[in-house]
Amino acid sequence: MPSVSAHVAATLATHIDHVFGLMGNGNAWFLDAIERDTSATFTAVRHEAGAVVAADAYHRACGRLAAATATYGAGFTNTLTALAEAVQAHVPLVLVVGDEPTSGPRPWDVDQIALAAAVGARTYTVGRTDAAATTVIAIEHALTYRVPTVLAIPYDVATREAGPIPAAVEPVLPAPLQPGPFARAAVDDLARALAGARRPLLVAGRGAWVSGAGAALGRLADATGAVTATTALGRGVFPRPEYDLGVTGGFGAEGAMQLVRDADVAVVFGASLNQFTMRFGDLFAPGTRVVQVDTAPAATHPHVGGFIRGDAAVVADALATAVAQLGAAPSGWRESLDIAALRAQEPGEEFAADGRLDPRAVAAAIGELLPEDRIVVSDGGHFIGWANMYWPVASPDRMMMIGTAFQSIGLGFPSVPGAALARPTSTVVLTTGDGGGLMALADLESAVRVAGGRGLAVVWNDGAYGAEVNLYGLKGVARGPMMIPDVDFAGLASAVGARGVVVRELADLAALAEWAALPASDRPYLLLDLRISSSVIAPYQQEIIRVNS
Repeated sequence: MPSVSAHVAATLATHIDHVFGLMGNGNAWFLDAIERDTSATFTAVRHEAGAVVAADAYHRACGRLAAATATYGAGFTNTLTALAEAVQAHVPLVLVVGDEPTSGPRPWDVDQIALAAAVGARTYTVGRTDAAATTVIAIEHALTYRVPTVLAIPYDVATREAGPIPAAVEPVLPAPLQPGPFARAAVDDLARALAGARRPLLVAGRGAWVSGAGAALGRLADATGAVTATTALGRGVFPRPEYDLGVTGGFGAEGAMQLVRDADVAVVFGASLNQFTMRFGDLFAPGTRVVQVDTAPAATHPHVGGFIRGDAAVVADALATAVAQLGAAPSGWRESLDIAALRAQEPGEEFAADGRLDPRAVAAAIGELLPEDRIVVSDGGHFIGWANMYWPVASPDRMMMIGTAFQSIGLGFPSVPGAALARPTSTVVLTTGDGGGLMALADLESAVRVAGGRGLAVVWNDGAYGAEVNLYGLKGVARGPMMIPDVDFAGLASAVGARGVVVRELADLAALAEWAALPASDRPYLLLDLRISSSVIAPYQQEIIRVNS
């Protein structure tokens, strides 16, 4: 007779393709059922945080629901940083965990429901008679609210007989948020403003991509002659890159950001307008009419002058239709500009004053050599600007920054297996620092094992926690705790079956060119250990320094 664990596994497997995790006492029977009785694929990682990160990356890369699993107690607490990141980033996934027995906690148990709630995740606990139904409810919650959801199996319930497994039930999901009557009036008013604008600007974030707004935004941009720009997680959402300024905020080129301030009407779709996107309040000029379109209850930044609550795709489509009906000609602004020149980033010199590589120069050189069919996954740290500034990506699902929503580091290496399995023909390029790379080192093996020749890791190795050096070292705080002794990441990579290359000059990137020219089946996992200078401060960090001065 099927067990409670079998009910959970069978029901979950009708909605997911992959489960990432580690086996322990609390989830052994669940994983046994996944392996024996379902078509879902289990991929082992080496740290429980990596299980959630891999599922997170899997969803960001392909849009499908993924699952992670860990045991109770220490296994569960190891997931919390990654779980908090997924909550902050609005990533739907299901985390299946063991839990304390129904008879009460043992010495090694913790209040997992309270801990999950503390980082913003809801827990559903299965019982003997409702395991399948509760699993569907957990899936429904994750997809409806776009958050990770914890599904707990009490230890003394896991192997209890639960009867025949019921037929799979589809989760009931809400339709895209339609504009109400007040929002529809606001759409008409905004359409008139856009039709009459001389310098219209459209900005899109990841929410626009999630809603499928790309095509509608393209029509709206064409109808109005608008210049476009995106957040870091919205790169590539607009279909006309020749009129796109790139990323707004500290990752943007200075010329492009100055042009943003020339806009007379700016409409922002599916972006939270955080402090980095908004350049700490300096993105738009005071005279710009800024309107935000989002599913949030209200505007998310004080510089927003108008707010339309609705799905980005629905509102963009309505605006494009309304502008077309007005019969106004496009502004012609974007055709008058040299967008490519405005987007140009500072190239840098090969070496900084201390004799180590200038990260700008090496980033630009790597960007020229990367395989075209690629996904970039980024850990957190000072270095995040270099990939965003110098490595183009084709669409938002090909650039993911796992850790930045929660301001964490050390989630880089385990993101590789998730992205690699979500996109089985693409090269997965990881960008990480020496601090975050060491923190995530357990899952370097997972990255090498799963991605193989489709994997490339770029380690920005400056011998320091760069963000702390820039923010606090400049204020006179003791530098000792900010420094990291030289680490041979190339050697560490070799120890787990990858090819490691130390890059001390641009000529050493010949190894990347040779690797990229080979078929993926003939390549090893490649790790580039970039010996960069810590003296070159990324522009976005310079903004933070200015604000904190």
